[in-house]
Amino acid sequence: MCSGPRPCARRAVLPSLSNTLRTIPVPQPALLAHDLVRSLGGRRVLDGVCLTASPGHRVGLIGENGVGKSTLLRLLAGVDEPDAGTVSRPDGLGFLHQELPFDTGSTIAAVLDEALREAREDLAELERLSEELARVPEEDPGHPELLDAYGRRLERAQDRESWDADRRAALVLEGLGLGALGQDRTLGSLSGGQRGRLALAALLVRRPPALLLDEPTNHLDDGAAAFLEEQLRGLAGAVVLASHDRAFLDAVCTDLVDLDPAVDGPVRYGGNYSAYLGEKRAERERWERRYAEERQEMEELRHSAGVTARRVAPDRGPRDNEKMGYGHRAGRVQSQISRRVRNATRRLEELERTRVAEPPRPLRFAAGELAARAEEGPCPLVSLRDVRVAGRLALDGLEVAPADRLLVTGGNGAGKSTLLAVLAGHLPAEGEVHRRSGLTVGLLAQDTAFERLDRTVRETYELSVGQERAEKVPLGSLGLMHETDLGKPLGHLSVGQRRRLALALLVARPPHLLLLDEPTNHLSPRLCDELEEALGTPGQGAVVVASHDRWLRRRWQGRELRLEGDLGRREKARR
Repeated sequence: MCSGPRPCARRAVLPSLSNTLRTIPVPQPALLAHDLVRSLGGRRVLDGVCLTASPGHRVGLIGENGVGKSTLLRLLAGVDEPDAGTVSRPDGLGFLHQELPFDTGSTIAAVLDEALREAREDLAELERLSEELARVPEEDPGHPELLDAYGRRLERAQDRESWDADRRAALVLEGLGLGALGQDRTLGSLSGGQRGRLALAALLVRRPPALLLDEPTNHLDDGAAAFLEEQLRGLAGAVVLASHDRAFLDAVCTDLVDLDPAVDGPVRYGGNYSAYLGEKRAERERWERRYAEERQEMEELRHSAGVTARRVAPDRGPRDNEKMGYGHRAGRVQSQISRRVRNATRRLEELERTRVAEPPRPLRFAAGELAARAEEGPCPLVSLRDVRVAGRLALDGLEVAPADRLLVTGGNGAGKSTLLAVLAGHLPAEGEVHRRSGLTVGLLAQDTAFERLDRTVRETYELSVGQERAEKVPLGSLGLMHETDLGKPLGHLSVGQRRRLALALLVARPPHLLLLDEPTNHLSPRLCDELEEALGTPGQGAVVVASHDRWLRRRWQGRELRLEGDLGRREKARR
């Protein structure tokens, strides 16, 4: 996992001084981590992890929630310090957090000014040095030093594409769906998705020498995700990212690091996500086969040593068929059998020292029915007609049948989350909204929030679903939380683990209508696959899913409703 190609050398020729300056080879720096150890809440999350991310390589971090993807990114960024180990990082490294670091009172313009600051400093310094070089004769003792400073600054400006920074800022904002926003808007007036895209835009505009991204596609529609993929493939520096987005991993990554438990620790796979899937299955099969073979050999050795030892017990006399020549052969036979016992014992001790650990049972989504059957009747569970939420949703009509499977798609701002909130009864709307009497509805919102972060996972589950239901449907039986995590306070869980818990609270007591808003956000790729399988299985109750997940949408077998954007302009046109 520590291996990787060496940083490539880049050569820069100064455009206006090419006859004066030598070409300057400037190696791009790599991002290096060695033997990182980090414990959180009394649990060792990372244990001796190494990572090399060379320029031009885009390394994806994958694994179950809680294995340390975000923790590793924070250590690589220098936001947190490791308990042991070292990190060597390029100056000016950029880091996209899951939780945004911007002040809500800042404007979009202020964020962009900060993103463009380094490029503007490059150009201003190049202009200053150029003017000074024009004044200082070549024979002056200070001329070589000025020339060297100019060369270093020019190389940096070329790496950052500083001359193109303002145009790039406009293109990035447009590509991420932010071009129509006024730059005097404060961050507090933006939605969570808009703030996330702005943070990403600021990093792409700045073009740092290395980039760390934590779930960068969570708030991106198809066009924005494709734009980001293109931008990342064009970066010269190293990129390390953690993502649940399987299509994104497939399109961007040159390498994948799986932080899930393995025989020899985290494993690095060359290639994209599709290549990883085959390799991962083969690696897991090899581990299981090796474990089974070693276990069988140990049982045979124990049996062999025990039986043989009894055969040579000191108080056992010769059998009748052994009496002829027993005295002549006894010593030799005894020696041979004793040697076999010693060899078996020695091999057994060696296996016990070096045997591979038992492959941990991966989480398997094991919920029964996602939604419960409603009583038969002529009416749908929910019907909407001419529904409007100003600036957010405009829908002429929709009916959700008792066993429906409906996928809601559309770009950012099209109203997917708003529609789910209206269906759930959490948001009032103009128009006709009819819900069947006695209907139970469960909504998995995008933002998972719990009031008491000091409560454990088990306590939260039991208090939410009730003691009787918790005993009938134990949390561990749903395949969403590891047994070792049930005693942890919620404050010690990762974002993905909290989202798993929120999903568990819904499926433990299935509602008649289950509404899932971006259900694959923050979930591991493996769990996303299993949740997709459950969503594709015809069930007793109704499920409505709003998702931008391209893999999920490609495999969807039920109905689909696509919402169109530009609601404000359409509503204005209607008036």
